Amino acid sequence: MKDLLHDMCEEYCEHPETICHAKAELLPENTVQQLAETFKILGDGTRIKLLYLLTNREMCVCDIAETLSMGQSAISHQLRVLRSARLVKYRREGKEAWYSLDDDHVVSLMLQGLEHIKHD
Repeated sequence: MKDLLHDMCEEYCEHPETICHAKAELLPENTVQQLAETFKILGDGTRIKLLYLLTNREMCVCDIAETLSMGQSAISHQLRVLRSARLVKYRREGKEAWYSLDDDHVVSLMLQGLEHIKHD
């Protein structure tokens, strides 16, 4: 109970100007939903491993599967999820499917997340 009180104001008070500015800055609901879905997708350990692998190089599905000791179909499924969120892209070269991160924002997101958890 004591910790709960530390997270609350001891006396209820409103600051109308702050509230007005904060309401004007709220994200549109569709943006909130898209961002929440992106973070939900990022909340899977296998997908994090895939994204991290792809921060350093483009890789084919066979190489990814071997690196992570997983089957190609499991990797392919996870890559489809990441593609649907525009986190990765692919290209075909003959019979091979090569994957890379969709853009530099994904690299930044991964590196900033790593920096955040390493920060003491």
